[in-house]
Amino acid sequence: MKIKQFQGRILLVVSAVAVAGCAAMGAQRFDVSAYAKASFAEKGAAKLDRLEQSELQRTCSEYTLKPLPDRLRAQLEKQELARVKYPADGKYLGDWKQGETIAQSGRGLQFSDGPNTVAGGNCYACHQLTKTEVSHGTIGPSLYQYGKLRGDSEPILKYTWGKLWNAHAFNACTNMPRFGDAGILTESQLRHVMALLLDPASPVNR
Repeated sequence: MKIKQFQGRILLVVSAVAVAGCAAMGAQRFDVSAYAKASFAEKGAAKLDRLEQSELQRTCSEYTLKPLPDRLRAQLEKQELARVKYPADGKYLGDWKQGETIAQSGRGLQFSDGPNTVAGGNCYACHQLTKTEVSHGTIGPSLYQYGKLRGDSEPILKYTWGKLWNAHAFNACTNMPRFGDAGILTESQLRHVMALLLDPASPVNR
């Protein structure tokens, strides 16, 4: 057999394997939702409804391996910004000490949590907030000296509140939880986390 013919046959075999692999991957993606639902059972505070994606989440999933078009991104962020509920009394800051407790807590919405478990923000899982806490995540940016660097003007207060309430309003496909919009934290808890970030006496700003 000539070398070129042999190489041609090898190329055909490789191409066929590649096509079959891609088809299998497509089938796996198609069935992921069904597999997840079949293997997940409600227990404690973990409910089946969390497996259902919102319209925004479905859109972001479609663009996992390709850039989200700027026009679509702007449309989604505008849509999510409209969902932000600001404090009716205009008071954004609570007690930073309670905010630190909330930031440290990873409890809530887990299968091991009861229905009355008070959820925490688990903020340190993704961010650095204080200088003394060395066990923190790096998925999100450092928030150390957040208020010291930005001040506490009305625009900063509104932006920070909006980011905590529904981070998708500022980054359509962010991994950050929608603490207010999804009902993870109460308005009172959000005020305390705001104080942790912005109060000059908070360890975040020292």
